[in-house]
Amino acid sequence: MNRNFNYGPAGQALGFDGLRYPELVANCSDTAYQTALWFWMTPREAKPSCHQVMVGEYCPSRADVAANRTAGFGLVTNIVNGGLECNITEDARVNNRIGFYRRYCQVLGVDVGPNLDCAHQLPY
Repeated sequence: MNRNFNYGPAGQALGFDGLRYPELVANCSDTAYQTALWFWMTPREAKPSCHQVMVGEYCPSRADVAANRTAGFGLVTNIVNGGLECNITEDARVNNRIGFYRRYCQVLGVDVGPNLDCAHQLPY
């Protein structure tokens, strides 16, 4: 998690001053865990939550359809880092993340699902 637009709302939701004391996320394991769950579970502005995407609850808006934002691991990347990693082909960061994701899915015995990258999605 980075930037004030994340730390402020996370802190407000979880009961700490995320703008004044963002280091609590790095230095307090309870706060770090709560913040990670908050980030995963909370839809923000036009973005669905990562959880909604991965459990099949994502319903794309007209803007999402026009931006080619389709459900799958690639959309989670778009939610988390879209402006840095989406609508770009052959990004090593994305390829590494997909490799880790594939490996964990294999270990857990679950299908990786469709749309593993966001190369053809416009970022949020």
